[in-house]
Amino acid sequence: MRKSYDFSNSVSNPYAQKLKKQITIRLDEDTIKYFKNMAEDKGLPYQGLINLYLRDCAQSHRDLKLQWQ
Repeated sequence: MRKSYDFSNSVSNPYAQKLKKQITIRLDEDTIKYFKNMAEDKGLPYQGLINLYLRDCAQSHRDLKLQWQ
């Protein structure tokens, strides 16, 4: 290993803004099953599919509409 390194020609990571943060979230079993089945049909990891859905909601500023029975 060198004593010092030259970073004068380095460039920033273009993917740094897209880094993901690990969180804990509680979901109903039927919700997880729904996304796992859909992800299997699409050939995607189910957590990535959930992330795509949530990102779409956030980007389109979708509002939740609840109706209590």
